[in-house]
Order: sequence, then C-alpha cells, then structure tokens
Amino acid sequence: MAHLLLVEDDSTFSKLLTNFLGKHGHQVKVCTNIKEAREALGKNNSDGPFEVLMLDYRLPDGNSVDFLKTLRSEGNRTPAFIMTSFHDVRTAVTAMQIGAFDYITKPVNPEELLMVLREALNKGEVTSVKTAPKAKSNSKAEKQSLDYIEGRSKVAKQLFEYVRLVAPTDMSVIIQGESGTGKEHVAKSIHRLSKRADGPFVAIDCGSLSKDLAASELFGHKKGAFTGALQDKIGQFEAADGGTLFLDEIGNLSYDVQIKLLRALQERIIVPIGSTQQVKVDVRLIAATNEDLISSAAAGDFREDLYHRLNEFKIEVPALRKRGEDLPIFVQHFVDKANEELERNVKELSKEVMDVFQKYDWPGNLRELNNVIKRLVLLSKEEVATLGALPSEMITAMEDQQKPAPGSDLKALQETHEKEMIEKVLQEVRYNKSKAAKLLNIDRKTLYYKIEKYHIE
Repeated sequence: MAHLLLVEDDSTFSKLLTNFLGKHGHQVKVCTNIKEAREALGKNNSDGPFEVLMLDYRLPDGNSVDFLKTLRSEGNRTPAFIMTSFHDVRTAVTAMQIGAFDYITKPVNPEELLMVLREALNKGEVTSVKTAPKAKSNSKAEKQSLDYIEGRSKVAKQLFEYVRLVAPTDMSVIIQGESGTGKEHVAKSIHRLSKRADGPFVAIDCGSLSKDLAASELFGHKKGAFTGALQDKIGQFEAADGGTLFLDEIGNLSYDVQIKLLRALQERIIVPIGSTQQVKVDVRLIAATNEDLISSAAAGDFREDLYHRLNEFKIEVPALRKRGEDLPIFVQHFVDKANEELERNVKELSKEVMDVFQKYDWPGNLRELNNVIKRLVLLSKEEVATLGALPSEMITAMEDQQKPAPGSDLKALQETHEKEMIEKVLQEVRYNKSKAAKLLNIDRKTLYYKIEKYHIE
C-alpha cells in the first residue's frame, strides 16, 4: 500500500481516482488546489510521508509545473507525475525537465495509470548507482549493448568515438545536450570503459537539490552542523571515492557550492559541513548540462574558473531528431524492453506509426520515445502496434505541424511576435541571457528553450 497525494480540482474525477486506487490497496489524500497541497506536505502525517504526488496541470491557484519546480528548489524529491487534458507535448516535456517523473493525458487509461504509479514508487529516493565490476574480457552481451548505444548515424559514431578516447583518462568531462538525450547513459559508458569501472558510479541531479542542502549532499555534514542535522552524513564525494561522480544539470548549483566544488576538484580534498577535518577523495567528475555554461559564466551565473576546470573534455550529445538512422534501433530496443516489463508480445510497429515517428520532432528526445513506446505497447492487444494506441497529444502535435502558414494561423502569428520580442530584448541587453530572462519575466531555462525553438542566433 502506498500513501499518495492527489492534487485535483475536479471532484468527480478525484473521487473516481481515489476509489480506483483504493481498490488496488493505495491510500489517497485529495487536495483541490496548490495551497491545500502545500499544507498537506508540511504536516506530519500519521501515515508517513507521501510516496508519490499526482498533480493535475491546471489548478485554481496556479499550475502544477510551477508548483513542482518550487518543491524541487526546496529539496522535495518525492516522485511526481502530471495529469493533463491539455494536449501539449512541450508542456509535458517541460514538466519532466524540472523534475516530474512522467505525465498522463486525460481521460486516464487505468492500466497506464497503474504502470506509471508502479514505476514512480519503484524510483523512490534512489539518487546513486553502483556499477558492477568491469568484465575482464569483452562479453558478447557487452558488445551488443555498445553496438546499440552507438547506432549507425555519423553523429552517433562520432559521439562514441569521443567516449572511447576520453574514458581511459582521468580527465573531467562536460556532457552537453538537450533534456532526455541520454547524457547519464553516456556518463555511465565513460565510467564502464574507464580504469575506475570497478569503483562506484554515483549520480546526482543538481536540479533537485535545494540551495541549503546541496553542500551537505555533496560534501557531507557533522551532527549538529545545522538545524535538522541529527547525525553524521557522508557526502556523495566520499561515496564516489575511487570511482566516478556524475553531476547532472550542474548549472543549477549555487555560487557558494560552486566555490567548494572547485576546491574539491583542485585539491582533491573536501571538508564536511560543521567539521574542520579535511577528507581526501579520489574522484573523477563528469558533469552534464542542457544550458550553455559559457553564456552562464559570461552572465556571472556560473564561475568561469570552475567551467574551465570541468571542461577538460566536452561531449555534445545529439538530439534524437538529428539521429534519423538510429531511430529504428532505439524503437526496437524500447519495444523489447516494454514487452518484458509489461508482459506483452508486440513484435513490430505499423508502417503508419513509424511514419509518424520519422516526422515527429521529439522535443523530449529518447526519454519521450521510451515513454511513448511503453504506452504504445501497454495499449496494444495485437502483435502489431497501430496508430490507435499512440498518445493523443502526439497526434495533436503532428496536426499542428500541418496547419496553414503564418498569416492565417493565430498560433504562428503569436510565435512570430514572441520571437521578435525575444530578439529585441536580447539585443538591448547585449545578449546577456540572465538580464533578458528577467526583462521577459521568464526563467533562464525557458529562455534557452525558446532561443533554440525559434533558432535565434
């Protein structure tokens, strides 16, 4: 039985969902708005903390994406998924970028809901992974895995040529790419092919760390170092000693933590919070980002000396839309994976489905492809998956691409106006993205997304 928090203002839908989940052994607390949800999360519940947050997108006092973003900035890492009848793939992708585990579109399919809920519960609080010892010889399974990762496209082959080149060294690496492109997968490949493969691989999502707790998570603390420090804690640097530390979305670290991180990299020592004792660490650092850290450094949001210390080697992970030749390989892999997990027997996707996949721009990249195929397999009763099992929001996105050209299309006109406004503000602030974001009243990540969306140079 799991303790769940449902934030939903539709009383009929929330009752149906509560009854359905209750029959499957779960206990559900219902809140109708963000204010109630905040109060529920702040209380000491007799049934223990909530294990999963189920959030409707549109709420009377805001939207759940902004609410979840605030929770993550405060250090709340409870797995969450978004439910929405608003068929906008990019909204869902944004939700996943700021920490949502998944998203579901309404009307909710019961089997899909249980699948997503089960995976969210399994995810729990896992933030680190220890890899198995490196095999002394290249097994067939390992080679097949590497062949799959590489793909056939030119950009894919170049990517993993770089992985092989840098893996045996001890150089720090920056992996840059859009959200969902598999940056952590690349980091694990570097670790597996390195001399540290027998050591731990520890992954941290810096985007989910609150400003106050980030230093404690990385460097550890002593009992009594701050309010709530009830016992000694070993930081992730120590946990990764002898292995690899992977910092995902490193651009989210506060300036103070960046200073401590730079010292740890330069001197190979850390000092836990509340201690004067130096601890030697032997760690290889791999950082990942979907931001332009050079621009962040120029704007004063990221330390330039830390950037250069990390950037001993940089790897660009291409977006899925640039890996056309690799799409069938990823599709087959995710179909096989979904068949095994869901006990289905889908052998292939119909030609119509593959045509949609080839034309779609995949804003959520491999993560979105994995989720789409998992839903496709779940809803397919036959051996061939057809268009009828595709998520409705994906069909909507494809229809939007085929709408009339600007001039008769209101959405296109709005986007044209938005592009012109962003370009004008960027010119006014001499391309300082932090200042531009403030003037436009959006966060930097949204600005970077729109710059890429509108191909602004």
